Amino acid sequence: MTSQALIRPAWTPGTIALMVLGFIVYWPLGLAVLAYILWGDRLETFRRDVSRSTDRVMSGLRRSGANMPFGAERTGNVAFDDWRDAELARLDEERRRLAEASAEFAAYARELRRAKDKEEFDRFMAERSRRTSVVDPN
Repeated sequence: MTSQALIRPAWTPGTIALMVLGFIVYWPLGLAVLAYILWGDRLETFRRDVSRSTDRVMSGLRRSGANMPFGAERTGNVAFDDWRDAELARLDEERRRLAEASAEFAAYARELRRAKDKEEFDRFMAERSRRTSVVDPN
């Protein structure tokens, strides 16, 4: 089991222990872990939305020809500058595709966890109903 699976935003023994330990050590840490447990699934969506908005703003600046704060300046060699701009655009597109693939995989892994949890719950309910029907034949 990976560390990511141990500390996922859910009521797992690991997150409960971290929350209790956080309250014991310093109460804001306990509150932070509690917030992570309750709203942690939304963090990935928030990060993706911020990244998408930032990408849109930066591409708008690039199209407008505004100087990028940390961007490379023109060298004076038109062929090199054109090649560099094309390569940077290609790399931006590749980064965007990788970010989309990462988001798709995160959604897939979340669905797998949800399906596994549902299967375990259904198994528990079936066992419970068998036990109650054996104990109470009425």
